[in-house]
Amino acid sequence: MEVNLITESFKFLVLGMATVYVFLILMIYVIKLQEIVLKKLFPKDYENKPIVAHPTNTVIHKDNKKDDAAVVAAITAAITEFRKK
Repeated sequence: MEVNLITESFKFLVLGMATVYVFLILMIYVIKLQEIVLKKLFPKDYENKPIVAHPTNTVIHKDNKKDDAAVVAAITAAITEFRKK
């Protein structure tokens, strides 16, 4: 009995990719269902409020200008340490 390894590997490829594809589609629908349930249970928490992300690696002064000197100093120190090795 001869086993064609190319055919067997192709079968496993198709089976694996189909499993991943079905799992991802199922996960999308579960997340959408979860969103609907949470919106019904907690309607106040899901209003359209803008989310503002503040960068953590820059210093912001009172006049809302970024302190680029600290960033330049950090980059220069990193390059210097890299060149030492």
